Amino acid sequence: MPAENETQASDARPRRLTAAAVLTGLEGLVVAAFGVVSLVMLVTDKPDGMVQAVTMAVTVLALSVLPLAAARGLWLRRRWSRGPSMIVQLIALPAGYQMAQNGGIWTAAGIAMALTGVAVLGCLVNPTATEALGIGPRDA
Repeated sequence: MPAENETQASDARPRRLTAAAVLTGLEGLVVAAFGVVSLVMLVTDKPDGMVQAVTMAVTVLALSVLPLAAARGLWLRRRWSRGPSMIVQLIALPAGYQMAQNGGIWTAAGIAMALTGVAVLGCLVNPTATEALGIGPRDA
């Protein structure tokens, strides 16, 4: 019986990987929410440039696919998902910095975005997370 318990323990998702998946998923949901809000504003308001407004809304919705797919991959412990999630975080760092420069509520949002990016990157480079994703140390 101990062998089964050891197998179940090794199949468990590490907390750091779970945290990275959840935070990446939340980032994707926030981006998708901005896209939906943009689409709603198209219907409720009269934008100056309809084509530009539609393009922006569709682009933002399309951009939400990467973090959402990466979050699902991390949750399912798929090796490929680490790269896209790291790319999202590396984009979030300067974007968060720029948002923080705008003052007001944007400062808090920018700081939260940057801190989330740092936290997810920290989780994804952790050895327990890389092992859970099947990424081992490189041969020297």
